[in-house]
Amino acid sequence: MPVGTTIPEDEPRRSTAPLAAETVALVDEARELPSFAAQFVSSPRGAQLARRFAVRRMEVWGYPPASDVSCAVALVVGELAANAVQHGRVPGRDFGLRLALDAAAGLVRIEVADAAAAKRPPTVPPSSHPEGESGRGLLLVDVLALRWGSASRRPVGKTVWAEVPIAASTHL
Repeated sequence: MPVGTTIPEDEPRRSTAPLAAETVALVDEARELPSFAAQFVSSPRGAQLARRFAVRRMEVWGYPPASDVSCAVALVVGELAANAVQHGRVPGRDFGLRLALDAAAGLVRIEVADAAAAKRPPTVPPSSHPEGESGRGLLLVDVLALRWGSASRRPVGKTVWAEVPIAASTHL
């Protein structure tokens, strides 16, 4: 793509750049896992597109959009992408999404990478007042994921990851 060309906000930015210290491709060569990665504009629209792309990828992998697994992945991606946009945004930097299906382990690994290394999520989800307007995102992630956490990214930023279980009963 010529220098100075911008990708519209509606389109994901595909990348072969490392996310979470791994080279991203259609197959994770180190573990031979089917995977998907894209870059999105760090905006609410970018977070929405990341969620939509996750649902489409789950469908390609045999999990229809209305399945429990696809819905859980969509919620986790939506929360992590929204957090990357709200708390991890650095002007001029996109956020990355990576999904990897590990059928042998029975999970989908979700990674959302942003450029703000100093703004790390708490290790335990914060409690939220029932009538509060925010604070439930990491609680949802904690309930839906087998485990989740964050890791530093080189040269800058962090990756927040979650592993969502896949149930055999919802797979086609």
